[in-house]
Amino acid sequence: MEILSPVSGRAMPITEVPDPVFAGLMVGPGVGIDPTREAGTAVAPISGTIVKLHPHAYVISGDGGSVLVHLGIDTVQLKGEGFTVHAAEGATVAAGDAIVSWDPAAVEAGGKSPAVPVVALEGSADAISGMVTSGEVNAGDVVFVWG
Repeated sequence: MEILSPVSGRAMPITEVPDPVFAGLMVGPGVGIDPTREAGTAVAPISGTIVKLHPHAYVISGDGGSVLVHLGIDTVQLKGEGFTVHAAEGATVAAGDAIVSWDPAAVEAGGKSPAVPVVALEGSADAISGMVTSGEVNAGDVVFVWG
């Protein structure tokens, strides 16, 4: 299963995401994206069903597993302010579909990290290949393969 970047920016190892839960691989392996500092829309990293949807984070479950996208670190504290949801929990989406609009520069100006972890929930590191951990990526680019 190809996992797409939900946002454009600079890829980084998930161990560099400024959050101990993500950096410590406690929820699973993945990559981090340091997003471009302009308002935009985060997209679905895989095709599947939205099983959890918050303004700051979402989980999509597909044939090979579930992928978590977290828009910024500690952004749950923003209580949805600055995020616009374009989908619904339980909806079926295609990879690349718009899920949430947000402004990483505004998140950063508010004192939060805009880093975006993209995580293979409960995945094992040996099931991940082709991980992109450096360089620029565009929303929709493959950042790793799971399975």
